[in-house]
Amino acid sequence: FQIDLGVDSDDLALHFNPRFHDDADGAVLVCNSKIDGCWGDEKREIDNPLQRGSDVKIELKLSGDVFEVELPDGKEVQFPNRVGMDVITYVRVMGDFKLTSFKIC
Repeated sequence: FQIDLGVDSDDLALHFNPRFHDDADGAVLVCNSKIDGCWGDEKREIDNPLQRGSDVKIELKLSGDVFEVELPDGKEVQFPNRVGMDVITYVRVMGDFKLTSFKIC
């Protein structure tokens, strides 16, 4: 699945994409940004604690110049706010999972 935060589909401050099987690294967490339709350099966390088919709570926070992604096992992934976005007006959640709650604070 993936969670995108930004101003539109071509300008994303955060693209969060847990992958359960990646040809290069196995199970990974991928973060990226997209500016004017062009992807930046991926940040890959090799330790993906998420399990396929399980219920999870993921918290995404924008703290100035960094996004903080809190995962169920207490792990936190940080990703730089490369585009300097301070207001998120676009949220897209997609993939093979069921979203039961979503809150913006």
